[in-house]
Amino acid sequence: MSAPLFLVESLPTADSMVLDGPEGHHAATVQRLRVGEELLLGDGRGGTAAAVVTAVGRGTLDIEITRRGYVDAANPRLVVVQGIAKGDRGELAVQAMTEAGVDEIVPWAAGRSVVQWRGDRGVRARGKWVATAREAAKQARRAWLPVVAGAPDEPTGSVARRIAGAAAGFVLHEEATDRLTTVELPDRGEIVLVVGPEGGITPTELAAFQEAGAHPVRLGPSVLRTSTAGVAALAVLATRLLRW
Repeated sequence: MSAPLFLVESLPTADSMVLDGPEGHHAATVQRLRVGEELLLGDGRGGTAAAVVTAVGRGTLDIEITRRGYVDAANPRLVVVQGIAKGDRGELAVQAMTEAGVDEIVPWAAGRSVVQWRGDRGVRARGKWVATAREAAKQARRAWLPVVAGAPDEPTGSVARRIAGAAAGFVLHEEATDRLTTVELPDRGEIVLVVGPEGGITPTELAAFQEAGAHPVRLGPSVLRTSTAGVAALAVLATRLLRW
């Protein structure tokens, strides 16, 4: 089993450090790492460090750095505009997409989103997406922490502008004739993928995205849930871009 990953604000410059705070508590108390065991540190911005535990305290670990590394940011970047869903479906989508390699997630207040993120509720809901992405990135041993971008509920106009500035934009739509497996992909820049909420994307929204340059695509004959469509599409893109 690979060494567990713990995220820190900045990687140590010295050869040893004390891992404390929430990550130290999780390492020492929850995962019960012991002297001699290995772990990974990451800053979420590509920097990594392998380390070995030299002492265990109360919610802390003394560790010695054994190796340092850096992982370049992915290019093209994969950005998923995720329609806000009810219940925990949005968080399930964020978790799975993070594990599949998404680089950025944008919450979208689609016309058919049952749940509306307004005021403090939106801030709290967006915070859950951020926390979910962080934990999923640790589980997946990712060197880069995906960004949860934009306002708690980005409007359709903002999404259209994001598409217009991207190298390519795609909208998952059940009535599309082209498949994501066959459309042309850029080799650099940003690929924006739009995933609708439970009720789907309205004709007006689809028209706005197409006017901005997006290409409607489908994955296959079946219609996927909003919580699974994004991760399925990312799997296609990751394979075609030779990430996998």
